[in-house]
Amino acid sequence: MHTSRNDDCLFCKIADGKIPARKLHEDEYTLSFLDIYPSAKGHSLVMPKNHYATLLDIPEMELKEVIRAVQRIGAAAMKATKADGFNVVQNNREAAGQVIHHLHFHVIPRFKDDGLKMAMGSRKAEEEELKEWEKQIIGHL
Repeated sequence: MHTSRNDDCLFCKIADGKIPARKLHEDEYTLSFLDIYPSAKGHSLVMPKNHYATLLDIPEMELKEVIRAVQRIGAAAMKATKADGFNVVQNNREAAGQVIHHLHFHVIPRFKDDGLKMAMGSRKAEEEELKEWEKQIIGHL
């Protein structure tokens, strides 16, 4: 496998073993480790070892491997923490909250009534808005 790294990237340094991490899983394509700023106990990160800034940059074959690891870590973290569920969160670019510019997925165990807020829609969209967004997005597929 061709490896692509960014020398200035924190996560590339972790993948290369230059910075320590609490590794949970590692294979040819992916690395998973505990988040040092967890939203909940067992909060983990899953990333490709190769450097891709966002979800839009990774080849499909490698993305499959990363998602497979997300699935495994989610199941293991739920069992280990006795969680009632888990969120998978992935941010692309600063406007969406991306801080480290290396593609990664947060796997966050969730517990009934844990008080953790994951912001989603707050108002019902108007039918005209939905039609326009549908048309615009389909036009870019």
